[in-house]
Amino acid sequence: MSAVAYKLVDGAEWAAALAEGAYAGSAVDRADGYIHMSTSAQMAETARRHYAGKSGLVLVEVALAPLGEALKWEASRGGDLFPHLFAPLPATADAPQRGLSVDADGVMRFDDGGVGWP
Repeated sequence: MSAVAYKLVDGAEWAAALAEGAYAGSAVDRADGYIHMSTSAQMAETARRHYAGKSGLVLVEVALAPLGEALKWEASRGGDLFPHLFAPLPATADAPQRGLSVDADGVMRFDDGGVGWP
C-alpha cells in the first residue's frame, strides 16, 4: 500500500482544523463515518467526480503510517482500495499542502500555477 494519501479539503475547513489541531472531515465524511482519502493514482478521478467547479480548496498530503489501526483500505470505485480514516485527521501546518481549484471539466488548477495531477 501507499505511504501517503491525499485529501481535498475546503480551505476554510482546513484553516479551522489547523487551529483545532485535527480535521473531523467534510459533511460527506461525517455522514459516512470516516474520512475519505485517495492515493496518487486515484486523485485526478476523485477531483473530477466530486470537486468539479469548486474553488478555495486545499490538497493535503497525509502520511499514513502514523494513523495506525484507524486507517483501513476498503474497496470503492471500480473495486480499487481506498484509504479511509476512522478517526479525526491530525492537522498540522507542516503537512504538505497546496491551494487549488477544480475547473468545470474536473481539472485540478493549483494556486502555484500547476495544472492537472502528476
